[in-house]
Amino acid sequence: MEILKGIPVSPGAVVGRVFVLDDSRRRVPRRAIPASAVPAEHQRLNDAIAKSIAEIATIAEQTQREMGPEAAKIFAFHAGMLADPALTRPMHDRIDRERVTAEYAAWVGFRDAAARFAAMPDVFKTKVDDVNDLNVRVLRHLLGEQQSRLATLDHKAVVVARDLTPSQTAAFDRRHVVAFATDLGGKTSHTAIFARALGIPAVVGLGNLTDIASDGADIIIDGDRGLVIIAPDPGTVAEYGGYIEQQRTYRISLGELAREPSITKDGEPIHLLGNIEFPDEIKSILDAGGEGVCLYRTEFLYLTGNSEPTEEDHYRAYVRALELLKGRVLTIRTVDLGADKYTQERAETPERNPALGLRSIRYCLQSLPMFKRQLRAILRASALGPVKVMFPLITSTSEFRQGKYLLHDVMEDLDEAGVPFDRSIEVGMMVEVPSAALMADTFAREAAFFSIGTNDLVQYTLAVDRINERVASIYNPAHPAVIKLIKDTVRAARRRKIPVSCCGESAGEQDYAMLLIGLGLRILSVTASSIPQIKRLVRSITIPQCEGLARKACSLDSDLAVTAFLRDQVRKTLPEALDGRSVEH
Repeated sequence: MEILKGIPVSPGAVVGRVFVLDDSRRRVPRRAIPASAVPAEHQRLNDAIAKSIAEIATIAEQTQREMGPEAAKIFAFHAGMLADPALTRPMHDRIDRERVTAEYAAWVGFRDAAARFAAMPDVFKTKVDDVNDLNVRVLRHLLGEQQSRLATLDHKAVVVARDLTPSQTAAFDRRHVVAFATDLGGKTSHTAIFARALGIPAVVGLGNLTDIASDGADIIIDGDRGLVIIAPDPGTVAEYGGYIEQQRTYRISLGELAREPSITKDGEPIHLLGNIEFPDEIKSILDAGGEGVCLYRTEFLYLTGNSEPTEEDHYRAYVRALELLKGRVLTIRTVDLGADKYTQERAETPERNPALGLRSIRYCLQSLPMFKRQLRAILRASALGPVKVMFPLITSTSEFRQGKYLLHDVMEDLDEAGVPFDRSIEVGMMVEVPSAALMADTFAREAAFFSIGTNDLVQYTLAVDRINERVASIYNPAHPAVIKLIKDTVRAARRRKIPVSCCGESAGEQDYAMLLIGLGLRILSVTASSIPQIKRLVRSITIPQCEGLARKACSLDSDLAVTAFLRDQVRKTLPEALDGRSVEH
């Protein structure tokens, strides 16, 4: 039995058989052709590209039906690349210049394009995937391979691959593909987005899984903890079998809570809202019993397309979200670009340390036309339903004031144009860095609300890259320093009587949610899949119980001690939370 630890990107657990998706980007041999055959090779290449574009259009249509328009935009980028002479012209030039076959010219052209992206910063990983996806598709038409191995699946399988392209993931037959795991990838990759949309367990960033796994081998994918177990022993299989059945029964019971109020045993309301990347996720939030959207991550408008979204693109997305919410609140976070997302590919000289560089609100304040386009769209949408606007990664009062100034500047423009908007729109901020938490009392005089983003707050407080598995053991939201910053932020918000929520991944974990409530939080924003289990917890506790837990946690001096204590207290409150899995990495 071999256990690998990766990055969990889609929850759930599966026991199944390995289906290794071979890397079909194999080397294409160079074969010379006579001058008389050159026109025919040009035509073959044109035909293959045309067929590929038609295929992409079909996939895009299917993706839009099943996952919504935002996810489908990825394939608009694919079609745009194939229609771009900057990509295809060098292929035709090679056929003319070297008198080679269309497949060799295409293979070299795609290889060179992928190499250019790969030589750039990590943010380009998804672009390399896109180019390789097109390479496979065009070569399949040129070489007469009409079906990929994925299309021939006739049994329930766990797909194992070096990496997966967006179109491969979107084309999964859900009757047969029950989970997947890859050597490469991260939480914000296109593949991770599709895994969550498909609702199948997935683990990425495993490093060398494809070197170990073989077709037909038994495998366990644990998308909750990021574990992949190859050739599990009978005892481990039995453990996970029990856990999977327990979770199935548990989900059924949780589903019954959707329409029940989120109120503690002593009558205190705890508001549960959702985090979304795409508007069409709202249905899942509401079906799970969520009250609205506390965090709309609008940067995914940028990450799923080849071009910068227009004001109308923003506006349509926000209007769609408001239509689905039907009068419930929508909190829109302005674009949180930078670090590992988007900005480095646009930089003439990429930053050496982008996580500490021009990201989030800093990037917006230096990209005013882009920022104002989004603010205009948000304000226009605010005329149609309850909208709040929230600025990310605020570190100083000058940043927050400048953001508000620009918002008011856009309001004046809309006033002059006679465009309606909500003049009393609330403007809040993310508390994601120690400086914001330490100055929470000052910020609370200026912000209408706070939202504590534990993902970045832990990262910047502990100096730990949260998606780097080499230091994953150090990344812990239960660290006493993080708890103190959250406690101080909540106190400052309460003193100034402004709402404060927590929208990090930690808010969706039962162990940590109980601590957050004990620290004074009454608004938790989580993924749709986390809402039922957090509601179950809320309905099983009292506020004094949580406050006592928080006092004890604050007295402990290590993250390990806090984690063990929280886990023990939640297991006493919810015995069914014990998952029956003893396997650890």
